[in-house]
Amino acid sequence: MGERSRREIINKLVNDILESYKNESCILPHEICPMPNRDTIIEIAKSLRMLLFPGYFEKHTCNEEIMEYHTGELVINIHEKLSEQIIFALSLEAIRNEDALEEICKNESIKNIAVELSYKFLSTIPKVREYLSTDVKAALEGDPAASSIDEIIFSYPGIFAITIHRLAHELYLLNIPLIPRILSEYSHTITGIDINAGAKIGKYFFIDHGTGVVIGETTIIGDNVKIYQGVTLGALSTRGGQMLKGTKRHPTIEDGATIYSGASVFGGKTVIGQGVTIGSNAFITESVPRGTKVSIKNPELILKDRKPRELDQNYSDV
Repeated sequence: MGERSRREIINKLVNDILESYKNESCILPHEICPMPNRDTIIEIAKSLRMLLFPGYFEKHTCNEEIMEYHTGELVINIHEKLSEQIIFALSLEAIRNEDALEEICKNESIKNIAVELSYKFLSTIPKVREYLSTDVKAALEGDPAASSIDEIIFSYPGIFAITIHRLAHELYLLNIPLIPRILSEYSHTITGIDINAGAKIGKYFFIDHGTGVVIGETTIIGDNVKIYQGVTLGALSTRGGQMLKGTKRHPTIEDGATIYSGASVFGGKTVIGQGVTIGSNAFITESVPRGTKVSIKNPELILKDRKPRELDQNYSDV
């Protein structure tokens, strides 16, 4: 292929893509202000984990002598980076709502709002640590395979997911756009656990194994709740789209409930009462009174004898 032919192909590709930008402008970013940066937000999340669990995720020993300096450095660094990302997120929200001025990123009021929101978020760190401490204890008490608190903090996907969720939830409560969702999807990518930032979750929450868990935005979960892999706490129907925004679409799980693997609980009016146990693969769309055990009838198993020759043949193929 000659140099001219390659140039012509590339020119056509570029022109076709530019034409696509014009035709599909709804997915074209704005030009007034930078977009929030996903990589920076993930870096902030990693720094926040250091703040929440001092000594666990640093590259050096975090002893008492340097704790004050180290914590101060983390707080300043997180505040600066988070404030900038909140500015971008607020600006983007304003632009999407057609409320932005041409120099919106230079708007002093948005900067002041972002700085204040960042401080308000950081002021929730002691509360988040209090809740996470109970989550770690719930994992240790609820999993016989757990050897130590260190193992749980370092390696349990459920603890990673609930850590990121508790941070994202505080940002959500401050009505900060986009950043909570980015954090939630970051955790979802790492763990396979999908918790919307809006979900309200009490203390001593334990997700065992975790892969495939889905917890919707308006879910309310009480204290001492334990769920297993593949559990869905979802909405009955989302066909109404944006018209359903702000309505209670997901279930309420009261204190002390246990939901086993593969179970699905749907609906904003569905309440799983205190101390309820829901067995694997159950499909729940109605409220369950407190103290109830829910299970589905075991399917009939058909056991068929096999001749020794058939068994020998099968093993020889392995």
